[in-house]
Amino acid sequence: TYFYSAGSKASELLKRAVKKQVQLLDSLWQVKEPNLPLKSPYDALILASIIEKESAHDVERDLVASVFYNRLARKMRLQTDPTVIYGVWHEYDGDIKSRHLREKTPYNTYRINGLPPTPIANPSLSSLNAVFAPASSDYLYFVADGDGQHVFSKTLKKHNKALKAYLKKLKENG
Repeated sequence: TYFYSAGSKASELLKRAVKKQVQLLDSLWQVKEPNLPLKSPYDALILASIIEKESAHDVERDLVASVFYNRLARKMRLQTDPTVIYGVWHEYDGDIKSRHLREKTPYNTYRINGLPPTPIANPSLSSLNAVFAPASSDYLYFVADGDGQHVFSKTLKKHNKALKAYLKKLKENG
């Protein structure tokens, strides 16, 4: 929340927001877990922005972070839909098509290794905290459960089963 006076310039509010975010990132960077595969606070911001778009539930963001860290540690691609959407925003109509997944953009984590070049959203404090203090898990996959949260899986076989259940639920609910 930012308080301002009538007549304040939008640019001044944006400068305040950026300054506050930089200060927050720097303070979290100083106390981060030591073995996180992040090169800079900016990398943390990028990853937090992806987590922000993946989950609206604070209680599961640290698990989402753990999945991404586990994938990075195994040199797996992140394969996260919000980055695909960000890269094709000009033609995205609410439905990711297979051609979107194949399109090579700097943001398509189905096609690129590691993190995209910039954040894809403005992350909440909860997403930033998840990046700096992820859950400890063996999960490599997650998919929506159809009720607003996610099902986390350790194997591709279990992930595909959860994906099938999600697609069935979508079909049933029209």
